[in-house]
Amino acid sequence: MSHLSADKKAAIYKEFGGSETNTGSIEAQIAMLTERINHISKHLQANKKDFSTHRGLMQMVGRRKRLLQYLNRTNITGYRALIERLGIRK
Repeated sequence: MSHLSADKKAAIYKEFGGSETNTGSIEAQIAMLTERINHISKHLQANKKDFSTHRGLMQMVGRRKRLLQYLNRTNITGYRALIERLGIRK
């Protein structure tokens, strides 16, 4: 079960994808994964022995990494703007 409400998801999709229904854009997918990764990281700080959640986190990080590599290859200016907005890859 996702921790994000429908309103929160719609806001993320609108901010990064252009509209609430544009769930397939690369930027929106990366933003959603980043939100989930941040939430699960906080959970794992309190629950250090939750190994199945840790595995899921690693899968999400890998998926986000692949999407970021694709965005970097296809649209370098969009890539730089997105990592700046999300505050990743400092």
